[in-house]
Amino acid sequence: MRQDASIASKFLEGKQILKQWKVPAILLGSLGIANIGDFLYLVAINIIVYQMTGSAAAVAGLWMVSPLVNILTKFWTGSFIDYRSKRKIVLVTMVLRATFIAIIPFAPSLFAIYAILVLLSVAKSFFGPASMTYVTMLVPQQKRKRFNSLRSFTSSSAFIIGPALGGTLILLTNISVTLWLNAGFFLVAAVLLSLLPDTEKVKHEKIPALTFSQVAKDFTVVVDFIGSRKYVSAIYLGFLVVMLFSFAMDVQEVVFTQQVIGLSEIEYSLLISITGIGSVSGALWLSLFANKVSIRVMMIIGMLMMTTGYLIYAFSWSFASVTVGFIILGFFNVFLNAGITTFYQNNVPVSVMGRVTSIFGLIQSILQLFFILVIGLLADFVSLKLTIGSLAILMLITAVLFTIAVLTPKYSDWYAEEGKSLEKVSLVSKKHQ
Repeated sequence: MRQDASIASKFLEGKQILKQWKVPAILLGSLGIANIGDFLYLVAINIIVYQMTGSAAAVAGLWMVSPLVNILTKFWTGSFIDYRSKRKIVLVTMVLRATFIAIIPFAPSLFAIYAILVLLSVAKSFFGPASMTYVTMLVPQQKRKRFNSLRSFTSSSAFIIGPALGGTLILLTNISVTLWLNAGFFLVAAVLLSLLPDTEKVKHEKIPALTFSQVAKDFTVVVDFIGSRKYVSAIYLGFLVVMLFSFAMDVQEVVFTQQVIGLSEIEYSLLISITGIGSVSGALWLSLFANKVSIRVMMIIGMLMMTTGYLIYAFSWSFASVTVGFIILGFFNVFLNAGITTFYQNNVPVSVMGRVTSIFGLIQSILQLFFILVIGLLADFVSLKLTIGSLAILMLITAVLFTIAVLTPKYSDWYAEEGKSLEKVSLVSKKHQ
């Protein structure tokens, strides 16, 4: 009888756990499928633009579209998002992305394709802040670390599955069919998202008009938040700076690995696959042991080891050495992303999260454009090896300063996974409501 009672108790406990994770699991599935769609689209759009133009410059221009659109939109997207249902915004952006991708094969010219890409980037500029806020509202604080670790796993898997699937579909069918199937991924993601609850009831009469004065007022709210939460803002901005160094090195990755290190195209393709495997392995390990690793440790180990990976890459001399660097940065990048996302969600109130995320995104996009231009000029006037090496050293210095800031004892409350951190958030939230 006791054994039967014990079995029944474990069954009920397991059932309760499954019930608690049902909503996060559906959300994870929706975002994961959308991630696969993102990477599949990236492969297809690069190929279609190159086929139409035969120009490497036209393909390189794809890197410029998103930062430029972000600069034009991030001023006001947060003002739109924070006063409306985040679930509906994410849902609509998924459907719009599916629609825009589906009509790319019918575009009559390169100009038309770039126009569609601009619309896709606008939809994505809403998707990022809205999805960040919706996840924060839907996933309880005590589950966020595990959820973000699992999300890192799905993102890393999408990094491998998306391009591989895209290449296979293009070989078996053609670009048009691939893009239409790509659109289907976003529609499936939207269907899954529609099964989730709307966590907020937004009354129409409470929604302010999207005017210049309202946007200016909301910008002031963000400035006030940054001023009142200097530490949180400094940590997140430090993370963005490190990722800018990473972005700048990634832009020149193909040229650097082939011209400086001397890899063939096959070796480079293999290198990317190995990096993806490293990333998936790191994300899998983290998703299994997330509850045993603190947010601080995730951020510090992720930051220092990812930077180590880039340093090895910057000073590599062979396929073996650059492979070691890429495996390290791939494995530990997920630690940093999961840690910083959890830290951000725990310390930025949802009432201003859309606006704060949008303004941080604006800052990041401006700096990305600046870095692209500067690195392009430096590569012409200075050797590419010296440029990448200098970036890696600057990245290391920033990473060390970031680590010192994270380890500062008097700010330990900001890394509380339950209780204190949430208390701070609710206080800030009341101030800005």
